[in-house]
Amino acid sequence: MTPGQPDASAIDLYHTRHVARLAKGVRPVRVMHALDGIEQEVPPAMVGEVGRALWENWQEHPGFRPHDLVLGLDAGGILPTVALASASGTPYRLTWRLDLDLPDKHVFLEPHSALPELYVYGSFQDRRVLIVDDEVTTGRTVANLTEVLTAVGADVVGVVCLVEDTAGGGRAFLTGIGMPLCALTKL
Repeated sequence: MTPGQPDASAIDLYHTRHVARLAKGVRPVRVMHALDGIEQEVPPAMVGEVGRALWENWQEHPGFRPHDLVLGLDAGGILPTVALASASGTPYRLTWRLDLDLPDKHVFLEPHSALPELYVYGSFQDRRVLIVDDEVTTGRTVANLTEVLTAVGADVVGVVCLVEDTAGGGRAFLTGIGMPLCALTKL
């Protein structure tokens, strides 16, 4: 450990909270968590710890089904996706807010975002996809992505996140559409 850098064991992996957004937008609060790097530096070892915790929790989840691709949501889901992919030995892809001139472009909406259009690129035919994000509140983004992926031949096996923000009723919504939700912690 370099002097001045926090030790991974000194940061609470499960600490989450709401912080008010000062700019007027679609969502009045931001869910803060240990991996977002906003309030404090994140020790590199913590990314591995998060990946292992996500992978272990998903394997123990009652809705667990194997996957062959991890798909993360831009931007908060990037680090948890890389962490989980590394821990599980599974390749990953990411969704982006970038509308690019690439083949196999699929668009879906993140309805509570000021910039709601997200894009995922590539063929998902016959792929078993595990969706990863930093937080799930309403479950609508996951549902929209799942609808798009299913339409192009993917089997979405579940969603894994760092934080389930229970204020939005996402778990009940996802359960209603048959989508297992596995979260490290709840807020």
